[in-house]
Amino acid sequence: MRLLAALLLLIAALPARAEEVVMGLSRTNVSITTDFDGSDILIFGAVKREAAIQRDPPLQVIVTVEGPLEPVTVWRKARKLGIWVNAEAVEIDSAPSFYAVATSAPWNETISAVEDLRHEVSIPRAIRSVGAPMDIMDSEAFTEALIRVRERQGLYRVEEDSVELRDSTLFDTSISMPANISEGRYLTRVLLTRGGKVVAEHDSEIQVGKVGLERWLFTLSRQMPLAYGLLSLAIAAIAGWGASAAFRAIRSG
Repeated sequence: MRLLAALLLLIAALPARAEEVVMGLSRTNVSITTDFDGSDILIFGAVKREAAIQRDPPLQVIVTVEGPLEPVTVWRKARKLGIWVNAEAVEIDSAPSFYAVATSAPWNETISAVEDLRHEVSIPRAIRSVGAPMDIMDSEAFTEALIRVRERQGLYRVEEDSVELRDSTLFDTSISMPANISEGRYLTRVLLTRGGKVVAEHDSEIQVGKVGLERWLFTLSRQMPLAYGLLSLAIAAIAGWGASAAFRAIRSG
């Protein structure tokens, strides 16, 4: 309630516009530790307007969370001489490491294809693949394969009707981030739409990073790989010796 009260105070301080969105996050930092098993982010906000609420077409809300962009190579396997091998590859220029979309209504009622293209809202629009080798005629199939793989990993998702919109003014939703997310800057956007057209937009950021022992091991593996390898061998040897000693102690009574 205090967060909503703070939002309403912030709305009152905004200059007059037709409709404007203000958003808040339950947390702006996510720490990846050794026992990190995912995190839920509550995204909420309100709509400021100077005129009466327009009922037709109704207001809709879209929330997106986009992880760091990175280039990806997608391979197609082919069976040659009785074995499956990587045959063809397409370099995708940039794809978000994590992408979630939540809407307040079915997708076709929230945004038009033209506005989706302009604002890059849906998962295919968030992936940028400019070129492919001349001998590959179906480069779209590689992008679709990347989406299927990351959907199975829980990294890409579309959740329709998951944004709660009250009186066309207050809204909130929750985005689940899985344990296998990458660290970096996550862009969070809220878009207001009417009749499929975007009428207002606001964005914020969530920082995701490793901390504690996880950060120390990650830094060690990158900056001192030999020491990291020797440490891993030592830990494995000590763990094996400890398990063997414990087993002998149990057998001897």
